[in-house]
Amino acid sequence: MKIILNHVVKGENGENLPETSCSFESGGVTVVAVETAQRPTVLSLLATGRMAPDEGTVTIDGSDDAARLRAVTAIVDAPDVSEPVGDLRLRAIVQEELMFAGRPSNRNATAAALDELGVTEYAGWEVQNMPTVVRLRMLAELAALRPGIEALVLTAPDRRGSDPLEWWDVAADLARRGLAVLVIASPASAALLAEVGARFEADRLAEVERREADLLAHLLAENSIPEPSPKDPS
Repeated sequence: MKIILNHVVKGENGENLPETSCSFESGGVTVVAVETAQRPTVLSLLATGRMAPDEGTVTIDGSDDAARLRAVTAIVDAPDVSEPVGDLRLRAIVQEELMFAGRPSNRNATAAALDELGVTEYAGWEVQNMPTVVRLRMLAELAALRPGIEALVLTAPDRRGSDPLEWWDVAADLARRGLAVLVIASPASAALLAEVGARFEADRLAEVERREADLLAHLLAENSIPEPSPKDPS
């Protein structure tokens, strides 16, 4: 699956979002630099089909199917959109997300989910006080539990501080599981991640080529015509 934003603009003269182009696809991580406080949220809404651009196009696998785009994407921790209320306890957030995912959300199920996510020690914490990377990983993993989700948009994770290389690891882990990941960050963070992002993409493409070559070899082997057996001279 591949989502492409082609010269999208929002607002008069790009006030809400100036002309922006990017793409993200299954198994990959794309980092996009966006400035100002509100523009990351605007871009996340455009990238997931939840807002229409004033100019430009947003497509999924070559189609402008906004309904499908909304169905397969989730926005993670976007200000004013999906950011949890700061004073909510983590336990309550996990329970709510389990309900959204159509999973059991009773006390035992919530405790099991906290343990699986590795955040049991933070169960009683207000989410605003959690370490940035722990918070991001937890919210991303919960969003990925929702039925049909194939892509995640991590929105301005650097607004809470922390080393960008740490939350890059969160994005990369999600992509290695086949999800398409778009990270919307500040220009400074995007510049810092340019080299590691390029290495990740090169490794990903090399792995794709290897798998395609293995598949081709397998198909050729299955469809090869065996050499005829030598005739018995008698």
